[in-house]
Amino acid sequence: MNRGDDLMTAKMRILVIGAGVSGLTAIKACKEENFDVVCYEKTGEFGGLWRYHDSDVDGLPSVMKSTISNSSKEMSAFSDFPPSSSFPTYMHHSTVLKYLEMYAEHFGLLGHITYYQEVVELIPAEDYGTTGKWVVKIRDLHTNESREETFDGVMACIGHHAYPYTPSYSNMDLFSGRLMHSHTYKTFIGMEDKVVLVVGAGNSGADIAAEISNVAKKVYLSTRRGSWIFPRLFEKGKPMDICLHRRYKVLMPAKYFAKDIEKTLTEKMDHKRFGIKPYHPVTSQHPTVNDELQAKLLTGMVTVKRDIKEFSETGVIFVDEEETTPIDVVIFATGYQVKFPFLSDDILRVGKNNKVFLYKNVFPPQLKHHTLAVIGLIQPSGSLFPIFEMQTRWFVALMARKCRLPSTETMLEDVKKTEGFRVRNFVQSPRHSVEVAWLPYIDEIAKMFGAKPNMAALFVKDPKLFKACFFGPCLPYQFRLNGPHKWDGARDAILNYKGRMYDHLKTGPEK
Repeated sequence: MNRGDDLMTAKMRILVIGAGVSGLTAIKACKEENFDVVCYEKTGEFGGLWRYHDSDVDGLPSVMKSTISNSSKEMSAFSDFPPSSSFPTYMHHSTVLKYLEMYAEHFGLLGHITYYQEVVELIPAEDYGTTGKWVVKIRDLHTNESREETFDGVMACIGHHAYPYTPSYSNMDLFSGRLMHSHTYKTFIGMEDKVVLVVGAGNSGADIAAEISNVAKKVYLSTRRGSWIFPRLFEKGKPMDICLHRRYKVLMPAKYFAKDIEKTLTEKMDHKRFGIKPYHPVTSQHPTVNDELQAKLLTGMVTVKRDIKEFSETGVIFVDEEETTPIDVVIFATGYQVKFPFLSDDILRVGKNNKVFLYKNVFPPQLKHHTLAVIGLIQPSGSLFPIFEMQTRWFVALMARKCRLPSTETMLEDVKKTEGFRVRNFVQSPRHSVEVAWLPYIDEIAKMFGAKPNMAALFVKDPKLFKACFFGPCLPYQFRLNGPHKWDGARDAILNYKGRMYDHLKTGPEK
């Protein structure tokens, strides 16, 4: 029996590895096609990164206690489940988790999750050549017993913020102070009256430096190449992503678009004067979103330094400096290693600087059957939630034979072109090895299975909606206007998003 016959005679059985955000969207996508979906989660709870916990376990990510989403709630929404108007525009991690709970309950996802199940190994079944099936070895973490199961398809939804990466510096072993990674950092407790060095000016580094400066004796922020700092509120006080992710802006020349953003950012914070301006264009680096750093720099509570040249017993010597700067604690906000411990290198190999050989960041192109998808191994310039959902919908549409992938040769060539694009357009670092431009990427994936909005048809049949979709923000609901499992509420959700966005502010005398 080949794959086509099997599809016609049996219900497709799909495994989802991990019950974080991408895992939830994967379960939902499978349910839409009436697949038999099973989700194995290693911990005792769903929610992944967004479920805060005090413990520090390698392979188990968690937000900081003070984390607030860097993307606005409407741009982070699932495409057929708008967030409550009572939720704030930028949500605290506890509110994000509440949104995930509501989503899971509304669509009946929780019954498909089995907890304390660790996927140890994933290998092609003996009949993979004809069926594309996978054999999965699972360990029950309660009983420590192992078993094997067979699935028609697998979505790996484990993310890439679980295994910390710490760089090595000269004489680092001599340092008598405390060394830690941002993965370990949860709160400022223990940092009172300390001299703290935060290494890395990305989102975690900027957030940690700003927070610790409230209680520390002094905070230094070390950066090799500087960083563009994005405020959450952009033009006319609107959310940053609401302003930037619009279809008409994609048509602008890339250099003009970058210069336009840099002008806006400079009006809000003179990066050169504050000693943090990078040499590269704003679109060449993942956005660092922070509303407090400017004030912290201005008051001297945080001081920007260059890269570390070497450590000493009592501190560090920075590049272009000769004297040791005394340091009590060093926090490395230096990113993560990409690991898939249950996959062998011949299935998915992670190369230098976290480079992974995947078609559209999802499919290992060399496999005979594309029944394995890697979900969420991506760093977009916008919200991750809609991209997770789009990737899982694409995989499920493929498994349901509602779309096809190009030939292996075409996919391999595309992977090379994509890597070339990253080399030309992004900073070369592990952080940017899976970087993509948010709207062009999500449009490209949606087009693969017919979910990209038909702008020409909207222009003719619904000018009001066309105007909202083309000139307004590219809200995730646009990808339910047509295609598989379209949503009748999409139009209304697009046209009335401002009410949901700002209603929570109407609590004062001028309601």
